[in-house]
Amino acid sequence: MTFFKKKSLGQNFLKDEKIVDLIIKIANINSKNEVIEVGPGNGVLTKKIIEKKPKRFIAIEKDERLVKILNTKFGKNIEIINEDMMKISYEDYMKENLIIFGNLPYNISTQILAKWIKLKNLDKFCEKLILMFQKEVAERIIAESNTKNYGRLAILSNWKMEIDKIIDIDPYSFSPPPKVKSSLLVFTPKKKFYKLKDPKNLEHITNIFFSNKRKMIKKPLKFLFQNFEEVSKKLFLDLNSRPQNLNKLTYYKICKLYEDSIN
Repeated sequence: MTFFKKKSLGQNFLKDEKIVDLIIKIANINSKNEVIEVGPGNGVLTKKIIEKKPKRFIAIEKDERLVKILNTKFGKNIEIINEDMMKISYEDYMKENLIIFGNLPYNISTQILAKWIKLKNLDKFCEKLILMFQKEVAERIIAESNTKNYGRLAILSNWKMEIDKIIDIDPYSFSPPPKVKSSLLVFTPKKKFYKLKDPKNLEHITNIFFSNKRKMIKKPLKFLFQNFEEVSKKLFLDLNSRPQNLNKLTYYKICKLYEDSIN
């Protein structure tokens, strides 16, 4: 039977066994691990995960055709949830020693990452997230201040996560091959991170700063704070700086002051 991939679901299935083996090695799965795989596709990685015999294995797959294939291949070895990965309440599956795998569709990769980062108590349950992104997106995730790729995504991603880039992956490692390279990233939840009341506030202030990142920071500070000059002195900010000049910790501190000002 010929299986036609759905462009609407961003389906590019990993087929490179060397990359699959690398992912499994990084994961270091044992019998205590709970596993979630989002977008398992035709099950190339799924098969290798099952061989490691995790305590529980949940696969989230939206495409009903793939669900049938996965059920045929793996039967009772996995629990399959036929649902959109963006609509899942992941809090319901937060168990100790959790590992999340994902070859993420390019069109929603940043949204699903943000959804995971904003989960409460992620650090108490999740060991790591091993995720595949379009290379361009990965570069934005790991970007440092004063670089062209630095922005909202890097600030949010690094708030509660230690992030390691493992490898860039060529298009021919997938079927069908995408038009761009991919990158494999490993996210490890931080045990200690800057405490904020609501991550939506961090998204709000970074949106204001980076909506026009060529402008000096005086304008967004003035928009956020009536006492913006006092805030700038407290954080030793140069009002002539641009948004990309402020490091991540500075944005977390700005967010904390903003939260204090609205409560």
